[in-house]
Amino acid sequence: MVTIGTPLSPSATRVMLLGAGELGKEVIIELQRLGVEVIAVDRYPNAPGHQVAHRWHAIDMSNPDELRQIIETEQPALIVPEIEAIATEVLADIESEGLARVVPTARAVQLTMNREGIRRLAAEQLQLPTSAYAFAESEDEIRNAIEAGIGFPCLIKPVMSSSGKGQSLLRCTDDIETAWAVAQSGGRVSQNRVIVEGFVDFDYEITLLTVRANNTAGEVETSFCQPIGHQQQNGDYVQSWQPQPMSELALQRSWEIAQKVTDSLGGLGLFGVELFIKGDQVWFSEVSPRPHDTGLVTLVTQHQSEFALHARAILGLPVNTDLNMPGASAVIYGRHDAAGIKFKHVEQALAMPGTDIRLFGKPLAYANRRMGVALTYALAGENLDTLRARAVASAALIEPMVE
Repeated sequence: MVTIGTPLSPSATRVMLLGAGELGKEVIIELQRLGVEVIAVDRYPNAPGHQVAHRWHAIDMSNPDELRQIIETEQPALIVPEIEAIATEVLADIESEGLARVVPTARAVQLTMNREGIRRLAAEQLQLPTSAYAFAESEDEIRNAIEAGIGFPCLIKPVMSSSGKGQSLLRCTDDIETAWAVAQSGGRVSQNRVIVEGFVDFDYEITLLTVRANNTAGEVETSFCQPIGHQQQNGDYVQSWQPQPMSELALQRSWEIAQKVTDSLGGLGLFGVELFIKGDQVWFSEVSPRPHDTGLVTLVTQHQSEFALHARAILGLPVNTDLNMPGASAVIYGRHDAAGIKFKHVEQALAMPGTDIRLFGKPLAYANRRMGVALTYALAGENLDTLRARAVASAALIEPMVE
C-alpha cells in the first residue's frame, strides 16, 4: 500500500532531486501534484528546478562530503539522480545504510553514469547487439583502437558526459588530436578516458521510454511508450517526434533489448533507452535511468508525460504509457552568452495552431544552450513531416534578446 504524507509537515514524503535542470523541473512539478515535498539540488543557484521546489541547495554534487551532508540534513525518503556529475559512491553507501532509496538503484546509477559500465553490461554480460567499441586513455590508444578494427568513421565520447558534450565524429587520423581535446573539455568530470565507437550505418535512431512500475497488485511490470524519433547535431538533440514509424519486427526487438537492460538495472522508474535502427535490425546505444531530453515531446503526446510516468513509478504507483496524439518538438536556443535574457515573439509562436512552448528559466544563456522547447500536436489529418516543420517554425519565432 502506498501512502503519501503532507508537504512541510512531519508526515511529508520527501524526495530529493540531484540535478534541477529543465527535465528535473518537470519531475518536481509532477511530484508536487501528488503531494510530495521536493528538495532540488544543483551545482548553481536558481536552476529551473530550484524555482519550483519546496527547498533548494547549490552544491558540488561530485564532492562526497558536500553530497552526504546535504542528504543527512534533509533526510529524504527517495533520492532521484538527474545528472552524471554525482559522487555515486556516496549514493551506494546511503542505500546500503538504509538512509534513503536511490532511484532506480545505486547500482543502476553507477553503471549508467559511466559509458564504460553500461556498455560492458549490455555487450559483454547481456550479449546485446552494439557497435564495435574500445576504451582509450590517450591519443595513441585511440589511434591503436581504430587501426585494430574499429576504423573510420568512428565516434569519440567521454565515458562520463551528457547531451552530446565532448563528442566528436572522426573521419580520418588528422581528427584524433582535436577529438581528444574536445572529449577532455566536455566530460562531466575530469577523467582521461573515452570510448571509441564504430559508426553504425543506421536508418534512424529512437528513444524507447521504458517504465518499470508497480501494477495494482504491487508487482513490477515493464511497459513502453511509443518510440520517439529524434534528430541530433553534435550529439545533442534538436528535434524529436512521436511516434517514430518502424517495422513490427524492429519494434519487437527494441522492446526485448530495452527490457533486458532495464531488468538488469532493476528498481522503479522511467528509463530512456537509445537504439539504432536499420530495417529490422536494432543496436543498443545507451540508457539513462531518468527522463530523456528527446522525451520532452511527451508533454503534448501522451496521457502521462515521461515526467508523470517517472514520478508515479518511483512512488510505487501504477502508470499509463498510452499515446494520446502524435506530436513533435524543436529546441529553442539561447543565441547569446548572457545572463537574464528575454524572449520576444512568444505570442506569435503560441498563435500557431496546435502549438505550445516551454521556456525553462535558466538564469544564464549560451549561444547553443537549450533554453526552451516548442511543442506541436497533431491536428486532423496532419502527418509527422507537417508536425516537425511546425515545431521548427514555432521555435524559430522565439527571439532571445539581450538588453
